[in-house]
Amino acid sequence: MKAYDGMYIDGAWRPAAGPDVIEVVNPADEQVIATVPAGTVEDVDAAVRAARAALPAWAATPPAERAARLAALRDVLVARQDEIAETVTAELGSPLKLSQAVHAGVPIAVTGSYAELAATYAFEERTGNSTVLHEPVGVVGAITPWNYPLHQIVAKTAPALAAGCTVVVKPAEDTPLVARLFAEAVHEAGIPAGVFNLVTGLGPVAGQALAEHPGVDLVSFTGSTAVGRRIGAIATGMVKKVALELGGKSANVILPGADLARAVNVGVANVMSNSGQTCSAWTRMLVHHDHYDEAVELAAAAAAKYGDRIGPLVNAAQRDRVRGYIEKGVAEGARLVAGGPDSPHEKGYHVSPTVFADVTPEMTIAQEEIFGPVLSILRYTDEEDALRIANGTVYGLAGAVWAGDEAEAVAFARRMETGQVDINGGRFNPLAPFGGYKQSGVGRELGTHGLTEYLQTKSLQF
Repeated sequence: MKAYDGMYIDGAWRPAAGPDVIEVVNPADEQVIATVPAGTVEDVDAAVRAARAALPAWAATPPAERAARLAALRDVLVARQDEIAETVTAELGSPLKLSQAVHAGVPIAVTGSYAELAATYAFEERTGNSTVLHEPVGVVGAITPWNYPLHQIVAKTAPALAAGCTVVVKPAEDTPLVARLFAEAVHEAGIPAGVFNLVTGLGPVAGQALAEHPGVDLVSFTGSTAVGRRIGAIATGMVKKVALELGGKSANVILPGADLARAVNVGVANVMSNSGQTCSAWTRMLVHHDHYDEAVELAAAAAAKYGDRIGPLVNAAQRDRVRGYIEKGVAEGARLVAGGPDSPHEKGYHVSPTVFADVTPEMTIAQEEIFGPVLSILRYTDEEDALRIANGTVYGLAGAVWAGDEAEAVAFARRMETGQVDINGGRFNPLAPFGGYKQSGVGRELGTHGLTEYLQTKSLQF
């Protein structure tokens, strides 16, 4: 076990203000692998002060120079890709292949995309007799989750730096090690002192202090809808900008005429990826009644193949929460066709890949975000019924539509109340805006839309 010390503040590792530490546990074997400091209000204040002091110079840095620093950061992340993947596997429990491709690979792509955007974005434009300036919003307080620990840091930090903002990150307490590694990469890339700062700590202490700090101009949070509501209330009360990427209960709609086998197999894979710990996972599969039994059979067979291919959940509380949802699904009358609350593993916070059939829209497992490897299959009678079910939750983050005719799928997707829809298995696009409708959040991440979250406008009239 390694005991890490210090917070990355103003370009250096500084001793924490308090003596408390957070234990980092490997969810695969339940062993403590490291400790990090538990940040205090004083640590957060020091980080925000450093960010405010660095803001004028960084905001005035030409976009081309900011782009060059981001390109250098991307290069450091590439050089340390294996270390990143191994670190995420150790603290999150994800299989190494997934950590290499997604947990390390996607942040590299996103960082590179903002290096390009910083160099090409029109920070000034003319409209009529006015010049419109797009200026950095200021100091950003970024509170990030554990499920994609480096991606979520990069998805907030890279556009903020491209915009000319300075940043204080409070990472999830379950996965702080890759956040420390990222701070090392920032330092190695030559990003000036104070532009990026890192405070590890608990949400109710360090996270709340960051959201409440008067020196923070924008709070960007990814996590549960319940916590997002509290952070939104704090930010609104202080008249700060806020960006919230929250929960999801996304629908995977398979229309008659679609390639059923492919739609089901891809849908199951989507749910099981990252052990189901993905806010945008298609956890509700909607199938026409004529094809329902075949889809259930295909899904059960597909899920069975993931028994030894997915990792554990992040901690014991999350494991128990997911098991509780599975038990509630059975109690409410859903039919278990794969998996269940038990796990064949003796150690680790594992849950078996689980598929429910005969799920109705009002059931708890069809309405609430489970955040585990659990798929609910619902039947519908016609397209209007499918649309009613797909839109029938408080969430609207993502989704999918499959059809034999692409135009039919697009027409259906246009009526879905959700922020992102994949058509016939469309690939993830790191340049496309990501974010939700309804209680799935406020604002967008990634691409140009993600950059504009960190900008404010000023007009000069001539």
